[in-house]
Amino acid sequence: MITRNEIMETNRMIKEANLDVRTITMGISLLDCADADVDKFNENIYRKITTYAKDLVKVGDELAEEYGIPVVNKRISVTPIAIAAAGCQTDSYVSIAQTLDRAAKDVGVNFIGGFSALVHKGMTPSDKILIDSIPEALAVTERVCASVNVGTSRNGLNMDAVKKMGEIIRQTAEASKDNGCIGCAKLVVFCNAVEDNPFMAGAFHGVGEGDAAINVGVSGPGVVKKALEEVRGADFETLCETVKRTAFKITRVGQLVAQAAAKELGVPFGIIDLSLAPTPAVGDSIAEIFQEMGLEEPGAPGTTAALAMLNDNVKKGGVMASSYVGGLSGAFIPVSEDHGMIEAVEKGALTLEKLEAMTCVCSVGLDMIAVPGDTSAATLSGIIADEAAIGMINSKTTAVRIIPVIGKQIGDDVEFGGLLGHAPIMPVNGYSCEKFIARGGRIPAPIHSFKN
Repeated sequence: MITRNEIMETNRMIKEANLDVRTITMGISLLDCADADVDKFNENIYRKITTYAKDLVKVGDELAEEYGIPVVNKRISVTPIAIAAAGCQTDSYVSIAQTLDRAAKDVGVNFIGGFSALVHKGMTPSDKILIDSIPEALAVTERVCASVNVGTSRNGLNMDAVKKMGEIIRQTAEASKDNGCIGCAKLVVFCNAVEDNPFMAGAFHGVGEGDAAINVGVSGPGVVKKALEEVRGADFETLCETVKRTAFKITRVGQLVAQAAAKELGVPFGIIDLSLAPTPAVGDSIAEIFQEMGLEEPGAPGTTAALAMLNDNVKKGGVMASSYVGGLSGAFIPVSEDHGMIEAVEKGALTLEKLEAMTCVCSVGLDMIAVPGDTSAATLSGIIADEAAIGMINSKTTAVRIIPVIGKQIGDDVEFGGLLGHAPIMPVNGYSCEKFIARGGRIPAPIHSFKN
């Protein structure tokens, strides 16, 4: 039962600290849409998505009005298309991406995720078709998001896929260069991808899920910062307890909205993803939390320890509030979407190497990083390999969403707009890893993968 005091406190968090439900994401299985005829498959997936999600935006808006809680985004995730479309007799999945885009537009959502492949141990012919279709698919669509999982702690890293994805990112940047290379902002490469993540660009509806589910992502960096202001100068135990209690309250808000949305839409409630996902708005920043903790700038010595503490206590508070905390749940550190992180990069306080160290303890990885447009495919693959290795060894989800911006160099800036914000072009280590990446094959799983 939500008490009157909790309602009043929630209202304060909304008005004073940017608390919001960042996304209500409906996951939809497309497995029963399979057909050898790609046109028939497209008809099937369009009909299923628009049938299930026809009221998603309306319900999200009604709940926002009823509870007074901003519901920022309404989104859809679908079964990885490389799996759902495996039976189609075609050599390109671009038309499928266009169908997803049309369905998303017609139901009014801003993103649809699931133009995806899971290739951590090998590639099927369908996986290859999907991956080869990514550059064109993301260039000719507005709302479609793509993801590829190249490794797991159980299976190791598919280095052939890592090499391929460096090339695909380059091709995607070229295909969308007239629009700030924004195609790359809709593409993420994972290790240990999860099946119930409601956040883009990495959302997809896993094969272990039911026919449909409602997953809600709640975000509150501003709420955490506000709470920490009240214990300024206190010891670490107090700091941890404050974050934990705040995360508990935020998660309760998310569960309330998620259960109501599931009931209204007639779709089972899946999970709450409590992720401190920033926006470009002042007061909604992970960097500002670091500064409130006592760091002059993100990237200063102590930043990784601060992030580890923040991430762990967000999770602890979340699981006490709901039995169905899932997705990624923790702290995101995207550069372009956080004004404080952008400023730290511009000041030289935060480098790519420091960000990589921080990803050992955050919820995702190198996120929304803009790099020079002449960065080679091999270097991009090397960055993916490093990040995937962190995920594999530490049994955590890691990801790379990196944008080589054609025509831009270090010191330049690129504007993506909306929640994607803008980013300074970050320097990349100029020494070559091409011979290393060219080896191909697989890096075996670490010894701790043998847990049965």
